Formats: sequence, structure tokens, C-alpha cells
Amino acid sequence: MSTRARILEVAAGLVARSPDGDISTRAVCEAAQVGAPALYRHFGDKEGLLSAVVDHGFDQYLATKRQREPGPDPVQDLRDGWDGHVDFALRNPNLYRLMNSPAMRTPPASALESHIILTRVLERAAVQGRLRMAPEPAAQMIMSANVGVALMLVSRPTTFTDGGTSARVRDAVHAAVLVPGATAAPAPSHDTGEAGGTDEAEVATAAARLNALLRRSPRSPLSPAETGLLSEWLDRLSTTRTG
Repeated sequence: MSTRARILEVAAGLVARSPDGDISTRAVCEAAQVGAPALYRHFGDKEGLLSAVVDHGFDQYLATKRQREPGPDPVQDLRDGWDGHVDFALRNPNLYRLMNSPAMRTPPASALESHIILTRVLERAAVQGRLRMAPEPAAQMIMSANVGVALMLVSRPTTFTDGGTSARVRDAVHAAVLVPGATAAPAPSHDTGEAGGTDEAEVATAAARLNALLRRSPRSPLSPAETGLLSEWLDRLSTTRTG
């Protein structure tokens, strides 16, 4: 095992066993049997070490997501992703609190990758016409709520004792970003040609779907400038809140 790997493994173990999730570089050096110069050479400073610990631990969680093939139902993938996120937090409370600590000035790469994975699932939902807004703001809503619930469960376990809290918040947030009935697979559309059946929510859904489809299309008759302008319009239509 390399010196860097040994320091990282020791630091991760100390974080997991710490009463408050905090560790000192001195304790890490003593447990790893290395001098302080070696630690700083590999990680720069304490924040660099902790960021590496977070990435190392969360990378194990993301490994399952990277290897998993997308399911036929992106909404079910959203539900599974939320539940898996909370489960990871409950199994690694110190690591999870550290990952979302304000003291971490630079977001760990693993957190950014997790957000990208979520956005891609939402893009699949948008292609199916099941998203009522653009994927990016929907991802921000879901991720902020998911992290908030997980943090409350690991930070205040004596207050948040109801095991159904996470599922209720999950379903409420999903209801806010998905079209009504989106938990079921989308049925084929049958246009009757009658006017007056489209409301603003349907316009937002259609705009989000068209934008997602255009981004997936390998060819477009539009110029890059035209594509950028159309994407901007569709983003505005899909994200503007209409009462």
C-alpha cells in the first residue's frame, strides 16, 4: 500500500470513529506512522485531506451508480436514487456530515458527480414528457431536499425518529417536479385536435421535453447560435413559475 493510500485509509477510519467527525493531522500522522511533511506533500493541508477522505468514501457509493444500467423507468430510478442516498448517509453519518460541512470550501468531486448523475436521470424523464420543468432546476430541488433530509436524520436522530419522513419528503418533492401521474409509465399520446386542452403546466412540460430531445439529437438543421437561442427560450418556458 502506498503512503498516500495508507494515510487516506487511516484518516477515514479516524473520521468514522470520531465522536464529532473531526480529526487532527497529528493523530493521522501518528496512526499512519508518517511525518507531517508526507501528509502535506500528498494532500496539501487538512482540508485537502478531508476532501480526499470524502471522495474516497463517497466514491464507493457512486461506484454502484456508475455500473448500474439505466432502468426502463427514470421515475423509479429517481426514487431508488433518493433512498440510496439516505441509506448511505445513515450508514456513514460522520462522513456525510463532513461532506456537507460549510467548512469544506471546495465541493468534493464526488458531490458534483452525484449531481450530474441525478440530472441525467431527470433528462430521461424529460424526454418521456414526465418532467414539468427543466432538468437542472429540478435536480437542484431534489438534491437540496435529499441532502436536507439526510442531514437531519444523521444530525438529529432523537428528533427525527419517524422512519417514513424521508419517503414523504421524497414523494412531495417528486410531485413538485414531475407531471401528475408521472409515477406510472407514460401512455402514448393521442391528439384529438381540440383546442383549449393545454394549460401552462403542459407548456412547461412540453418545453422541457423538446429541449431534452434537442440536446440528445446528433444532428440539427439549426446553427449553433440558433440552437443556443432556442434552448434559452425553452429553458425559460420550462422554468417560469406560473401560479
